[in-house]
Amino acid sequence: MEPLKGSQRKYLRAQAHQLHPLVIIGAKGVTQQLIASVDLALKDHELIKVKFGEFKEARKEISMEIAEATKSELVGLIGNIAILYRQHAKPEMRKIKIP
Repeated sequence: MEPLKGSQRKYLRAQAHQLHPLVIIGAKGVTQQLIASVDLALKDHELIKVKFGEFKEARKEISMEIAEATKSELVGLIGNIAILYRQHAKPEMRKIKIP
């Protein structure tokens, strides 16, 4: 997947507005189970929110680490919520059409 342009990021942030966080980062931080949960959520939904219950001061670094581990793109970081996007591998299964 090629890097997203600014207008595409803006579009995805708008699409994520009504979404609820599917994954919450707790006291254990980034674990293999957390990465697996994010990976599964991205496979099912393509666009997800990850909420920081803990580690709020390091949210940018952790968000980048999760995005790298799941081969997704960090679309935005709003408050204590990160928005991640990964296009589905099969074109017929894609739910989000990026302009």
